[in-house]
Amino acid sequence: MGYTGLRIHHHPVLTFRRGREVTIYFEGEPIKAFEGEALAAALYAAGHKILRYSPKHGRPRSVFCMIGKCGSCIVEVDGIAKRACQELVRDGMRVRRIKGYPVLKEAGGGAKPVEEVEAEALIIGGGPAGLAAAEVLGTHGVRTLIVDDSHRLGGQLIKQTHRFFGSRELFAGLRGFQIAEKYEEKIRSFESVDVLLRTTAIGVFKEGVFAVGEERNYVLRAGTYLVATGAVENYLPFENNDLPGVMGAGAAQTLMNVWGVLPGKRPLIVGAGNVGLIVAYQLLQAGAKPAAIVEAAPRIGGWFVHAAKVRRYGVPIYVRHTIVAAHGEEGVEAATIAEVDERWRPIPGTEKTIECDAVLLAVGLTPNVDLLRQFGAKTKYVPELGGLTALRTEYLETTVPGVYVAGDVAGVEEATTAIIEGWIAGYSMLMKLRGERDEWMKERERLLKLLKTYRSSPVSARVRAGLEKVIIGGEEVA
Repeated sequence: MGYTGLRIHHHPVLTFRRGREVTIYFEGEPIKAFEGEALAAALYAAGHKILRYSPKHGRPRSVFCMIGKCGSCIVEVDGIAKRACQELVRDGMRVRRIKGYPVLKEAGGGAKPVEEVEAEALIIGGGPAGLAAAEVLGTHGVRTLIVDDSHRLGGQLIKQTHRFFGSRELFAGLRGFQIAEKYEEKIRSFESVDVLLRTTAIGVFKEGVFAVGEERNYVLRAGTYLVATGAVENYLPFENNDLPGVMGAGAAQTLMNVWGVLPGKRPLIVGAGNVGLIVAYQLLQAGAKPAAIVEAAPRIGGWFVHAAKVRRYGVPIYVRHTIVAAHGEEGVEAATIAEVDERWRPIPGTEKTIECDAVLLAVGLTPNVDLLRQFGAKTKYVPELGGLTALRTEYLETTVPGVYVAGDVAGVEEATTAIIEGWIAGYSMLMKLRGERDEWMKERERLLKLLKTYRSSPVSARVRAGLEKVIIGGEEVA
């Protein structure tokens, strides 16, 4: 097959339904891949981690986010610049690295047909919040359009293999990817709900929301809008933090759990919150052995049950430590960590070098508010919620009437709270369009109480403090 051993062939939870085997050409070299998988995953599995070179210094670049939010994986595909993480493999495609800046004509800059689409509700983002809102709107026959830049619905759910806690209403006992599958099936069953995949909403104009698709562009108008664009992974400053193999923990999950490709056989994980601990366990499930987990705080930030799992497998967890450098020529070969003092600064003389073949950054997320700000919604920097986030009412209407927000873009939390917020936003949009009804108002109040109950644990204290800074009264929606 010509693979490097990064393909996952056996998994205790997942079954990878790969397409037929095809041949693609990378820099003229034939590579075996599977039709319909992400090009970045196919190249990574074949040992080609360097996908492009930085324009100024010519440094090698590779995948970082795997969700199309960065430019690290832009390659030329059959003469057109594409994000390799979003481009799906097809037989015979010819791929080459880009050195410097892509050429506009090679970036698909030619004219595409433009289609105008109108709906009662436009949902931008097909993750848990967007799907939950669409469920409410579709149930009541509201003409709804979901726009998402991925190849399938589900957002972060499609890469989550752990079981959800809570009540049956909140999908207790189901794994994240199973929830995504159930939601997609339900959304597709609504005659009033349409979906545009692999389509990116890039701007808000007088004529409407402009979105770029594979074959055509769109001008989208609606009576109400939900911005559910999620969040993007944070970077971390350290020497050689741009080496191929340094990536976000979410990107590692996408490679592993969606495409069946290991990000590395012995990766170092930075961050011992729930994400870092869960990714470590998922790596173990997939056949990798994490070299270590590094956490700058004096204690583990995630649930004890997650930490206990990885410790049972002999994965060391270094608290009060941070990464100070990655080492390697064309990819990560080792990393140096060091203890930190009370001001989070590395302590000289405490350095340790650890052999590893990837560095996975689980150091938090930042709400993706770019589109919200184009709508004119007021935002505020709130560290407890991840950064800039929108001011909104408790019913999730922003300072722009008819524009709502839900999920991680409203403040970084978990998929469960995103789903509840999606339901609340869905009812708010429904009543904006169809008028208030007692049963709808009662259901929205029930959901609001459920959300507050879910956030009542000590773990959510930071989130509660952040929400106090962004929740406004209805009269403040101008």
